[in-house]
Amino acid sequence: MNRLQHFFWYGLCAGAVVLLASKGNSSKILVFSEDLFFLYLLPPIIFNAGFQVKKKQFFKNFTIILMFGIFGTVISFCLISVGAFLLFNRIGVTSLNTQDYLAVGAILSATDTVCTLQVLSQDETPFLYSVIFGEGVVNDATSIVLFNAVQSLDFNNIDAMISLKLLGTFLYLFFTSTILGVVAGLLSAFIIKTLYFGRHSTDREVALMMIMAYLSYMLAELLNLSGILTVFFCGIVMSHYTWHNVTQSSRITTKHAFATMSFIAETFIFLYVGMDALDIDKWKASSASAGTFIAVSSTLFALVLVGRAAFVYPLANFINCIRKRDGSNIAFRKQFIMWWAGLMRGAVTIALSYNQFSNSDDEDTQDSALMITSTIIVVLFSTVVFGSITKPLIEAVLLRHAKPNVSDATDIPSLDDLRLMFIENGEPSDMGAGPRRSSLRLLLTHPTWTVHYLWRKFDDRFMRPVFGGRGFVPFVPGSPTGASDEASRT
Repeated sequence: MNRLQHFFWYGLCAGAVVLLASKGNSSKILVFSEDLFFLYLLPPIIFNAGFQVKKKQFFKNFTIILMFGIFGTVISFCLISVGAFLLFNRIGVTSLNTQDYLAVGAILSATDTVCTLQVLSQDETPFLYSVIFGEGVVNDATSIVLFNAVQSLDFNNIDAMISLKLLGTFLYLFFTSTILGVVAGLLSAFIIKTLYFGRHSTDREVALMMIMAYLSYMLAELLNLSGILTVFFCGIVMSHYTWHNVTQSSRITTKHAFATMSFIAETFIFLYVGMDALDIDKWKASSASAGTFIAVSSTLFALVLVGRAAFVYPLANFINCIRKRDGSNIAFRKQFIMWWAGLMRGAVTIALSYNQFSNSDDEDTQDSALMITSTIIVVLFSTVVFGSITKPLIEAVLLRHAKPNVSDATDIPSLDDLRLMFIENGEPSDMGAGPRRSSLRLLLTHPTWTVHYLWRKFDDRFMRPVFGGRGFVPFVPGSPTGASDEASRT
């Protein structure tokens, strides 16, 4: 059991103590607040995820991450929504409308990235770590974007264009949120590099980075975009440019400060979820029987199982079919772990459930309370059972059958090797090398390598001279010079 699950159990135990002390009346000491979660607890977690991400590993598997995080989430969203629509009427839940069913699909499509990563090791399972990490972040963002898209549509006038409207809204929110995060990160790098604001002052440099990161999140929320996606890519861009523009002491401080803030936020989330699960008033709000609770919760969890399996295995095998290199296929054991590790649901699921069902004032109040409590049951069960079993399952299924291989970091050639592939004009390797291969041909045969090479050339020639970065910042006393930090972060 990971350390954050311990805090979850602490929350449950604290809630039980308060419940007993109040003689079964209330356990409201730490009540899960949707606003508190989205405005203060989630941003530092997602920003630190982007800031600390191993960029080379992340973008090496970026195609897989996008397929799983976007297309996979959409597939899961559709199956869960349709399944809830077909099954809930038979159970006796009849007051939900079309928007509610679509919201259920978006709510239960959000995986628990925090809990999942606690049971994965970047050294033992680098591929799974990078893919599940990236998919989890993109998945959370996609789920929230889908949820916001569902909220913004008018379902009173349903026509044949509703699917296209939903898709268009989703694409708009996704790409505009990403662009906003990139722009915010570049702006912070440009301000610190050009104006030298706060140079030699660790307090001011760290404060400016925190303010710019949080500003990007709040601006996205004010514009009704996805703040989680914005702050994640802001973190990636700031780690690539802004982090290299500050002094050495600021680099060390920011690395540990962001990690500490993230851990504190994660701890409070697990405590909140654990204590709020024993809020007796919430359970009393629904007059459903124990059988109905079990039926609805079991149905929701079964839909989660089917919804994830419906995209993990087909997309993984599709990727295997289009990959050309030997030994790069996703084995069935890895597919199984990817399916299993993504079954946990957490605070994002509960927060979205509150957003959708906590404001009911009419006759459907009981069913809304039933949906909230059933969602909490799913989160409790998936966190406790799957979170406790995942790590030993990985050791039993994967690591015991693992073959010694070269680290993923060596899969991407060096720039010199890539130049030899391109056979650039004017280089010594041109002599006797034969005809020059086109970029299009290399892009089709080695897409990851080619995009990496072209990006590095563009980055060194245009981006770093303007926005800074390793090797492109004028030296000042106390400025960072170590290249080892960059190697450890990529």
